[in-house]
Amino acid sequence: MDAYIILAVILFWLMFGLSIRHFSLYIREKRVLIEHISDVTYTDAFEKKAKKKSRRAVWFQKMTKYADEFSDLGQRINFFSENADVAEWLRKSGNPYQLTVERFQGLKLFLLVVGFFAGMISLIIGLPFSQYAVIFNPLLGYFLPIIIIRQQAKKRQEALRRDLPDFLDTISTSLQAGVSLDQALREVIRFFDGPLREEFSRFNYEIDLGVPRETAYRNLLERNDNQEFQGLIKSLLQGLKLGVPIATTFKVQAEDMRQLREEQVKELAAKASPKVTLVTTFLVAPVSILMIAGLMLLNLIYGENSIFKLFNF
Repeated sequence: MDAYIILAVILFWLMFGLSIRHFSLYIREKRVLIEHISDVTYTDAFEKKAKKKSRRAVWFQKMTKYADEFSDLGQRINFFSENADVAEWLRKSGNPYQLTVERFQGLKLFLLVVGFFAGMISLIIGLPFSQYAVIFNPLLGYFLPIIIIRQQAKKRQEALRRDLPDFLDTISTSLQAGVSLDQALREVIRFFDGPLREEFSRFNYEIDLGVPRETAYRNLLERNDNQEFQGLIKSLLQGLKLGVPIATTFKVQAEDMRQLREEQVKELAAKASPKVTLVTTFLVAPVSILMIAGLMLLNLIYGENSIFKLFNF
């Protein structure tokens, strides 16, 4: 019996070692194949097409299914969220949750109803400030999607502005080396992440599908309101019409954006000085004066020259 057990253990470890070896060979061959596909199709094959969703994203997508029931009513009750404005916010934010205008409008009312019932439950249970929750929870539920989508649009445009100068320098260097614009865009965007990569990847797809270049440029303008990015696309449109060398356009735009960024940093530094002075005047100085006055008072009461000793108390 012991011999069978020992034989089984030996066979188990032998099979385990073979499985590890074959799995490593599979991973190596898969990586070689992916690299070959990436070189042939000019795409980043190692990009995670379906990223692991966070708990908030999964919860949000499940919740949006119930929002469809309120979509018709939500399009009528559109305070602070007209359909045209919502479409623009979704477009500029990249629409990470794949929302439509109808579903977004329904989501507001769904969260309003959820907030109302949550406030009523807290009132029945007797939680602190539950009488205010009945009023503020529905308002919070209504305005929460608006606030989130507008913040995402703002962050996306800021990320676009931050990465643009380095992107333009790299593109300009590639163009001066004799690479075509489309080829340079396909190669360079592989080394960038975020909205810049998304926008120019979509631009390349539109060009590959036969969309006129001018139309693809105007689509970029509609999806983004960043001033630097719009200035670049307008310069490319003008260069396309007038025949200006594209490499020169990218180089000049990169230099202008860096100069503009320096001016913005100087402006922020100039605005920070009065704020520091304000904090020093109304917070640091009074606290310091109170500490000094308190020490003087304690010394007057408990020190060697205390007033109690002078009067023999």
